Amino acid sequence: MTYTTKDFDYHLPEELIAQTPLKDRSSSRLLVLDRQSHQKTDTDFKHILDYLQKGDALVVNETRVIPARLFGVKPDTGGHIEVLLLNNTQGNQWECLVKPGKRAKVGTVLHFGDQAQLVGTIVEHKADGGRIIEFSYQGVFLEVLESLGQMPLPPYIKEKLDDPDRYQTVYAKQNGSAAAPTAGLHFTQDLLQEARDRGIEIIPIVLHVGLGTFRPVSVEAIDQHQMHAEYYQVSPESAQRIQRVRQKGGKITAVGTTSVRTLETIARDHQGQIVAASGWTDIFITPGFKFCAVDHLITNFHLPQSTLMMLVSAFYDRNKILDAYQHAVAEKYRFFSFGDAMFIL
Repeated sequence: MTYTTKDFDYHLPEELIAQTPLKDRSSSRLLVLDRQSHQKTDTDFKHILDYLQKGDALVVNETRVIPARLFGVKPDTGGHIEVLLLNNTQGNQWECLVKPGKRAKVGTVLHFGDQAQLVGTIVEHKADGGRIIEFSYQGVFLEVLESLGQMPLPPYIKEKLDDPDRYQTVYAKQNGSAAAPTAGLHFTQDLLQEARDRGIEIIPIVLHVGLGTFRPVSVEAIDQHQMHAEYYQVSPESAQRIQRVRQKGGKITAVGTTSVRTLETIARDHQGQIVAASGWTDIFITPGFKFCAVDHLITNFHLPQSTLMMLVSAFYDRNKILDAYQHAVAEKYRFFSFGDAMFIL
């Protein structure tokens, strides 16, 4: 069956879009969907471990969001350009989104900071509208970025974030994302420790969130959409731990769609097995996809007509997901990055 973007649409009142994170991460609400009984259960995220067993595993994405939004000036004209770093392609070159794009021709030089602590030169105009920018600077790039950049909050969040760490998971380690893997924002260190105490493993992987995760679907027929590639990495230790859990009959719970895409990419390329691997994935998971690595999914509530709506619909059932979203709207759940969560069993 060929689906269109409208098949993944739903009505969301604007007041349900969460603008600020809750003070206590784990006090967010949780909608549990049981794929066997088709029951819906309203609870709180702090009770999520009640749905897991000893010997199960939570696979978490330990990517860390970098202050990837920069505001530059063209020294020759004084024109302003906003830059969003997406991927470090090689050396000091980054794939970026820029606006306004008409001012960002190849050869354009941009200065960032009052003293031009960071200088960028546009060296390539990509077919999808992005740019490759080569940066020059003194010192350590991430330290320069920390002093000049801003946290790249999604455009639907209008309020200023008081504590930038609230847009990081508590286990974030590896710098490289342009957006947070938001399903993990609900976990606290105490909740993770409780999971370990119950015999539930916490296994880290990495997918640096870039344009592929949140780029809008601009075509009508979804099979015409091309995902943007994102970098992933699974260490030998993590791969071995995941395989060991599976061999012993434990269930693999992916914390977030990024963990799903990483594990299913590797499983697809290695006859269903999880092995140590790294590279770029543009996997696009839509209804009809055969999952072979993930048993359960923790995820937030996603934008209408997004690739993430398509992924969760593939994991369960499109009509059941749309029904669950209607329920969440009626019960006034909080939506999107700082919103509540869903657990699909």
